[in-house]
Amino acid sequence: MKAIWNNTTIAEAPKEDLIRIEGNWYFPPESIRRGYFSDSDHRTECPWRGHTYYYDVTVDGKKNEFGAWYFPEPMDGSIERVKKDFTDYVAFWNGIEVTE
Repeated sequence: MKAIWNNTTIAEAPKEDLIRIEGNWYFPPESIRRGYFSDSDHRTECPWRGHTYYYDVTVDGKKNEFGAWYFPEPMDGSIERVKKDFTDYVAFWNGIEVTE
């Protein structure tokens, strides 16, 4: 599977390595191409997964502010609920396309 922004693949991994949570594909942290990602100050809170951290994604000078998110410390019980450890796995939105 691939995550694509501005006609560039920014993450890629076999489908069996991804985790599906609430309709979103989460990529293993080692599958993202780090050069396109920078830490964002944007934070939100998921009521059952915990503190949500974001990355800004920049490709060819075009910036997608907080276009990717992850959970560095999932809330107690959330890994059991998902049935897989999704710590630091990265999901995308805001126009970033995830495709097979």
